[in-house]
Formats: sequence, structure tokens, C-alpha cells
Amino acid sequence: MTPSADQVAAFQANGGFTPSAVSVVVLGFVFAVLLLWGVWAIRTAYVGWAEHRLSERQALGVVARFVAMYLVLGFFLLS
Repeated sequence: MTPSADQVAAFQANGGFTPSAVSVVVLGFVFAVLLLWGVWAIRTAYVGWAEHRLSERQALGVVARFVAMYLVLGFFLLS
């Protein structure tokens, strides 16, 4: 549902910024949090692999799941 021109004008007059600017900020925040979580998960998997608590297959599974999640989320949020 797209807002009408009057709704966009009212939003911009009261907020001082456009709805598309809010969208960019929210998407940026979502991807920043996802990347931070991914770095944490991959680092934790690497430490587990280096200390022989995870097999190589399990560590690569963590990386593969993160990449898949990032691609799917990017497809859905950026399309």
C-alpha cells in the first residue's frame, strides 16, 4: 500500500524527513545487525574448530547457513 501524496507531505512536515529515508535507515540497521551477528557466529565457529570442539563440516555449516540467511534476507528486503 503506497501512501498518498498528502500522507507523504504530512509525514515529511511532521518528521522532517521522507518515508524513504526512514526505510533506508531501518534496512541499514537490519543488515548491520545481521553482519555483526554473522561475524560473531563465524568467529565462534572458528574458535570451536581451532580447539577441536567442532568438526570442519560443522564449522562450514555455520558459514553456509549465515551466507544463505544473508542472501535470502537481502532478496526479500531489497526487492
